[in-house]
Amino acid sequence: MEAISSEKQFNEVINRSEISIVKFYANWCPDCVRMNYFIEPILEKYNQYNWFEMNRDDFPEIGEKYEVMGIPSLLVFRNGEKIAHLHSANAKTPEQVTEFLDELEGVLNSQ
Repeated sequence: MEAISSEKQFNEVINRSEISIVKFYANWCPDCVRMNYFIEPILEKYNQYNWFEMNRDDFPEIGEKYEVMGIPSLLVFRNGEKIAHLHSANAKTPEQVTEFLDELEGVLNSQ
């Protein structure tokens, strides 16, 4: 997962025509650490997407703009538009994350 280190890079990532998924996290967040333990197989399974991570504490304005109220959160972007958001309360297990991504695939395939 590539780290986003600037607002400019974030804007480039979300404005791509292909799907980009951005994981918002914080270094102090125990649920973020837990997600790191199980995310690798998910990245491999859903490798058709571009995966990034962003420390919400480093970019609070972006977090606010995209309604990242809890972490970790997965936000899905295409062409500058947020098309899906897995909120922190629903991102605590690998099953919750894969269910979200399976539903996302269903939505994308119907478009």
